[in-house]
Amino acid sequence: MRHSALMGRRQFLRGVGAMVALPSLEGIVPGRAMAGAGGAPLRMAFVYAPNGVNVARWRPEGVGEAFSFGPTLEPLADLRGEVQVLSGFEHKNGWAGADGAGDHARASATILTGARPFKTAGADIRLGVSVDQLAAREVGHLTRFPSLELSCDTARKSGACDSGYACAYQFNLSWRNESTPVAAETNPRLVFERLFGAGGPGERQENFRLRQARQKSVLDFVMEDARSLQRQLGKTDRGKLEEYLVGVREIEERIQRAEKFGPPADPGVETPTGVPGSYRDHLRLMFDMLELAFRTDSTRIATFMMAHDGSNRSFPEIGVAEGHHHLSHHQDNPEKLAKIGEIDRFYVEQFAYFLERLREARDGDGRSVLDNSMIVYCSGLSDGNRHAHDNLPVILAGRGGGALRPGRHVEVGQKTPMTNLYVSMLARMGVPVERFGDSTGALALV
Repeated sequence: MRHSALMGRRQFLRGVGAMVALPSLEGIVPGRAMAGAGGAPLRMAFVYAPNGVNVARWRPEGVGEAFSFGPTLEPLADLRGEVQVLSGFEHKNGWAGADGAGDHARASATILTGARPFKTAGADIRLGVSVDQLAAREVGHLTRFPSLELSCDTARKSGACDSGYACAYQFNLSWRNESTPVAAETNPRLVFERLFGAGGPGERQENFRLRQARQKSVLDFVMEDARSLQRQLGKTDRGKLEEYLVGVREIEERIQRAEKFGPPADPGVETPTGVPGSYRDHLRLMFDMLELAFRTDSTRIATFMMAHDGSNRSFPEIGVAEGHHHLSHHQDNPEKLAKIGEIDRFYVEQFAYFLERLREARDGDGRSVLDNSMIVYCSGLSDGNRHAHDNLPVILAGRGGGALRPGRHVEVGQKTPMTNLYVSMLARMGVPVERFGDSTGALALV
């Protein structure tokens, strides 16, 4: 009888534990770190486009401020003074070596880590921490959410995808550590409710307070019940239960820290209904979520994988019926190259939409949110036909709180590690490091 009662209570605690561990908000009282010249928060984001580009249509004409956009980047014309096009970066760990084929997996894996993925299709994945997660580890406590990970492709953490590489490498940009990818959210409705709570405008803050009250009452009940159960257990089980209670206490502390922020800001817009049928609409809704997260200071660090490398998505919105990956193996076919250029331009148009929203949003210091941001747009390949990991297509948008000088095309030097850029960005975020990934030093951003 006693054994049966204990089993019932254990099952109950496990069930309650699953409930209380789900919705928890992190952070402490916001500080002055990571601030621009006017004291407003500084943001950092990485936007990823797959399969490389039509290099000839991408590359600007001229260097420095006297440059002109190529056909692919023309959608950024009205934002010329807000962006820098950076040419010459390389990810040397993306190239094929002794581990052979798998350039699409390595493109996604190396882009934010600078590390070489261990080739495996099993669970023994090994890569390295990504730049966004390194920053979140140090300064993510300043906001309700340490970081935000978005994608329009469903995340995959298991199985084989590209030439013997695990799918985890190909479908995830963010890596908490060398063996733990951070799965991205693909549903804009779920992103919105995570950031601002469920309900319509005017209801969300009350819903948030009710949810917090329920969480606290469940925690109180769990702790009371667990203490009663602990007296009935043997030494080994008491140790296991104590480990569980440590987790419960951590949840309680996180709730208490979240309360210091008060209820989340209500952006005053309706909750998205879910994943749109149109890819363009899906991309723009996810960009809307990211803009709202930055504008309300819900997070200051984000990644957005618009599509995984190797994606064979077609683009009926722009009249391209063939798959993107298929077209990227163009073998210099003019028709295929032209269609790749149209796909590249499509992605840049969506990025321009996002930057416009950031430029329109105002910070407390009077600057735009874009002024107080560093937004990297990139791909892990340049020429998809050659699977080239040098001369990568990279845009750096924003003024970094006054530290950056946009409005130019910068030749950083051929085969410069892209991680040199990350070293400089981390320093600007208040996370100084001497090395990151395969970096050789800091890139001068001004």
